Amino acid sequence: MQWIYGKIWEGLRKKAFFRTGKSRLHLYMEFRKRIEELLHEFLETRKDLFLIDLKFSAGDDITVILDGDNGVSLQDCLDASRAIEFNMDREEHDFSLQVMSAGLSEPLATPRQFAKNIGREIEVLLNDTTKIEGELAKTDEEKITLILRYRKPKDIGKGKVDVEEEKEIPYSEIKKALVTIKF
Repeated sequence: MQWIYGKIWEGLRKKAFFRTGKSRLHLYMEFRKRIEELLHEFLETRKDLFLIDLKFSAGDDITVILDGDNGVSLQDCLDASRAIEFNMDREEHDFSLQVMSAGLSEPLATPRQFAKNIGREIEVLLNDTTKIEGELAKTDEEKITLILRYRKPKDIGKGKVDVEEEKEIPYSEIKKALVTIKF
């Protein structure tokens, strides 16, 4: 008799599992997609702002890092946060949200970020671990151009001479690029 009840119980458990509908993974993927949609809708209304990074942690902590052609204000961060939070139901999915601007210590990640920093000194770490420092002169969709200034020994005689040259670096060769802060 116990064996029969065991089989009936096993069958009920299987039916209950399939009746729940969407898996946790599916619900999580829908949640992520909805956050991304809300963020992109907000950015469509603010063409001066752009997304640098969107991170989701295992504990449902969401971090949004924004940058802007004219910088990012506290109000910009609040507006982005509200655009997401006011359109999500915390009863359905509990999460924490942080919206912040890309700081000076954050690496440059997009061509638009590089363009925003034209005229500034940057330090570039290449994929082959070579470091190059120079003034960011121009950018396009494939590469950046740096002005390198350094001293080198004279070809004839003693002493050194100042040298200024341009160096083009494709984005594909850049491992990391940071704005150099000088005091």
